Amino acid sequence: MTAAALNLTKERKASTSGGGLMLLLTLAVLGLMIWSIIELIREESGLHGIGVLVWSLVFTGQLIGFYSLQPNEAAAITLFGNYKGTDRTPGLRWVLPWYSKKKISLRVRNVTGEKLKVNDKRGNPIEIAAVVVWRVTDTAAALFDVDEYQTFVDIQIETAVREIASHFSYDHAEHDEPTLRGDADQVSTLLREKLQERVAVAGVVVDETKLSHLAYAPEIASAMLRRQQAEAVLAARRYIVQGAVEMVQHALEQLSERDIVKLDDERRATMVSNLLVVLCGDRDAQPVVNTGSLYQ
Repeated sequence: MTAAALNLTKERKASTSGGGLMLLLTLAVLGLMIWSIIELIREESGLHGIGVLVWSLVFTGQLIGFYSLQPNEAAAITLFGNYKGTDRTPGLRWVLPWYSKKKISLRVRNVTGEKLKVNDKRGNPIEIAAVVVWRVTDTAAALFDVDEYQTFVDIQIETAVREIASHFSYDHAEHDEPTLRGDADQVSTLLREKLQERVAVAGVVVDETKLSHLAYAPEIASAMLRRQQAEAVLAARRYIVQGAVEMVQHALEQLSERDIVKLDDERRATMVSNLLVVLCGDRDAQPVVNTGSLYQ
């Protein structure tokens, strides 16, 4: 839906002026006020008393209209609750004294989320946290469309992290699906997209998201560690067996090609069995020297 359909406030430029010229005028008014006070004391004239009152009011109004902006800082200008625009020009600024000014930072902000305990796609409890880099781009939306935009962003970060965690398994997903541990870049990209959809109403842009913490919950961490160790052992065994089979096949081919010895099927099977035991065993094999014939 568009911003108009959602009745959102859009930022526009405010009609303000530089503070340099107004500062000179304010000093001139101050000089006139001081002169009126001196004349009032010297002549005690009612006319000078009125002049002192007028110049005092003008001087006070001009002082109220001053404000200053730093780089990457803006001020939203309102009149009796109506939004009149945003001033982004840094330096000394001035606006009519009956206008209100509310400053807002446009600097990049870095938020480190708290560790959340959630369930991944397979239902395993995990701990997860994210670092989010964001900034305000639409000051009107940030100030007038949400209540406390910083708190709003923090809540949406937590909500988005919980949603993303439920979309992925911690690891060992089926059918080569991406996982939280193995596909961190893809997870971070999706997290940024989901979070941007949530905070767009506040005039906020998410520049970057990264997972800062990812672990199994303490109550299942030891069990999952044993499972990972078992899977690692099985993977190593599978690799060892594959290599042993290739070595045995190569040995038999070399013996046959060079016509070193002729073996029947039974002796060939015995040789294969012995070689696999030697190559796949956890301990060093103890050879037995056959001093008789091959068949004894």
